[in-house]
Amino acid sequence: MGNQVEKLTHLNYAEVPTSDPNGFDPDDEGPRIGVSYIFSNDDDDDQDDHLDHFSSDRHAVNHEEKPFDPQDELECAIYYREESVYERSSGATTHSAESLLNKCRPGDLLEFVATGQYPHWAVYVGDFQVVHLHRAEIKNNFLADVSQGKKGRIVNGLYRYRALPPEVIVRNALDHVGSRDQELYWRNSECFAAWCRFGKREFKIGGEIRIGKQPYRLKLLFSEKKNHVLEFQSLEDVIMEKRRNDQIGKDAVMQELANHLNVFLPTDRNSL
Repeated sequence: MGNQVEKLTHLNYAEVPTSDPNGFDPDDEGPRIGVSYIFSNDDDDDQDDHLDHFSSDRHAVNHEEKPFDPQDELECAIYYREESVYERSSGATTHSAESLLNKCRPGDLLEFVATGQYPHWAVYVGDFQVVHLHRAEIKNNFLADVSQGKKGRIVNGLYRYRALPPEVIVRNALDHVGSRDQELYWRNSECFAAWCRFGKREFKIGGEIRIGKQPYRLKLLFSEKKNHVLEFQSLEDVIMEKRRNDQIGKDAVMQELANHLNVFLPTDRNSL
């Protein structure tokens, strides 16, 4: 993977420069934030040790997990310069593994979600199976085993890039099964799955040079009137931050911003 660097992790917004919580300011020509940091870990691997070995008889829910709460999912959008490249609204319907299997087509991107955990992405390749990046290895497993009782959904439309033909998506995924450790070119399951579907180098480690002005913006949408904008130098950095927000939830992100900006951002969803 090239030169290795000491792992840096972004813990909270108090560690980075930030801006007014109302987001875009048409009169402000300067950057709203200057966040750029290099990661060396697969973030959705660190917390699910019980997923280390998939087996066909492990379909039970981990009872320590909290059910997915769609109300705590933060709406967001990613822009490259002025172009929208990703957009997610909260409240998208999730399904059990069995129900999801009835909806999947080869080449579909799947996202499995649980409160307090990073979302886990996979590529459906047919015959009830998916290919996914987990614990520094690209694996081919049955969808039901990968879900581990979590709800899932098809997320083909989140990224606004043009998708490759289904047979190419499936081949991209299957060609990398067994790759691990230093053979990997992706930070996490989302980057790998998105690369399989769209084929864009920006999803790979080092796919973009981090120099100059940050061309990417992550817009966090708390309500119709309140939003916040972060700027980044690469798509993989944006994805890492977005996934961190997914893991901690909307209320925690709002609290971090309120603490750092010394402003009142109501954490009661009903007051937004």
